[in-house]
Amino acid sequence: MVAKEVRSLGVVGKTEGQETRISVFPEFSHALDGVEQFSHLIVLYWFHQRDGEQERRTIKVTPRRHAGAPEVGVFASRSPSRPNPIGLCVVELVRVAGSDLIVKGLDAAEGSPIVDIKPYLPKADFIQDARVPEWALHGPPT
Repeated sequence: MVAKEVRSLGVVGKTEGQETRISVFPEFSHALDGVEQFSHLIVLYWFHQRDGEQERRTIKVTPRRHAGAPEVGVFASRSPSRPNPIGLCVVELVRVAGSDLIVKGLDAAEGSPIVDIKPYLPKADFIQDARVPEWALHGPPT
């Protein structure tokens, strides 16, 4: 099966302090209806600065932001260099301003294309007793 085209629905804007603006394109503005009812969102974005052939061939990495991490397969990491450079981040929704979302906690670079936005649902997205290797307990939250 051949993958369909992934379309950008917005872009990461400026970060001021802890808040980042996500600008959703006008044709998708009505897709934001009801989003203000959620405290947190899941943002999927494109690592546009890592979308080269070399980065897409990455199979093994040593997670840089986790001191003492061993080399692992890229699917066991959050490395931006990967076969499909898609990033994922759970953010706090501060407010909706027209077709812009003001969020806290986004780790995407300014200019990153937004691929999708989903509501964070604790019943579906929180796993209380999730298991991770020791090295993953150290370092940043994402």
